[in-house]
Amino acid sequence: MPKSPLSFFRNAREETPWYYQDLRKRRPRAVRAASVVAGTVLTAAVAFAATNWTVSLNSGSSGEAQSGTVANISITAVASPAATNLLFPGGTGDVVATITNTNSVPVTITAINLPTNVTYAAGFTTSALSTAQTGCSAATSFVPWNFATGTSGSSHTLTTPLVVGASGSLTVTFTNDASMTVASPAACENTFFSMPSLTGVTASATAGATATTSPTTDAWTS
Repeated sequence: MPKSPLSFFRNAREETPWYYQDLRKRRPRAVRAASVVAGTVLTAAVAFAATNWTVSLNSGSSGEAQSGTVANISITAVASPAATNLLFPGGTGDVVATITNTNSVPVTITAINLPTNVTYAAGFTTSALSTAQTGCSAATSFVPWNFATGTSGSSHTLTTPLVVGASGSLTVTFTNDASMTVASPAACENTFFSMPSLTGVTASATAGATATTSPTTDAWTS
């Protein structure tokens, strides 16, 4: 007996391939998953958005800082670069020295303190300052610092402030800052001098200061 049209469509639905049926079953699940993800993103966005619930700071809120310590600098005689202006009786000459800074910040020097004008340099036969020059000692050389006075510790301002870098050194030629009186003996001819010890400096530790390029020249002129 011939089948009715309705039975044809019913059979066609029953005979739909399995992969189409599976696709129809899985589609709602994918849609639900996408909705969950979108909801999560939306929730996260809301969680980090600004609200009207403001937060202030308690009185006395603070933190802790600590200062460092500073060490003295040192100034020592060096032979290089060699002095340009040499000493003669009644004249002045250069003094070459290296300034060493062991601090972790730069040090700026603005003035030098000198011993008295009757405190003299000791003479040596070579620039190594290891062998004394006969007849030209600290008692007889008549070589003091230039502009030294009768008072120990007199302060003399540098023409240009010197900045010694952190944990660094700076070699300086102090132009014409040694002097030789006319009383200096002939034994002091062709001699290298270890100048008298300085009594102090005017200096300060300043973070961020730009170090003076080494070697350099400077002086005090009064």
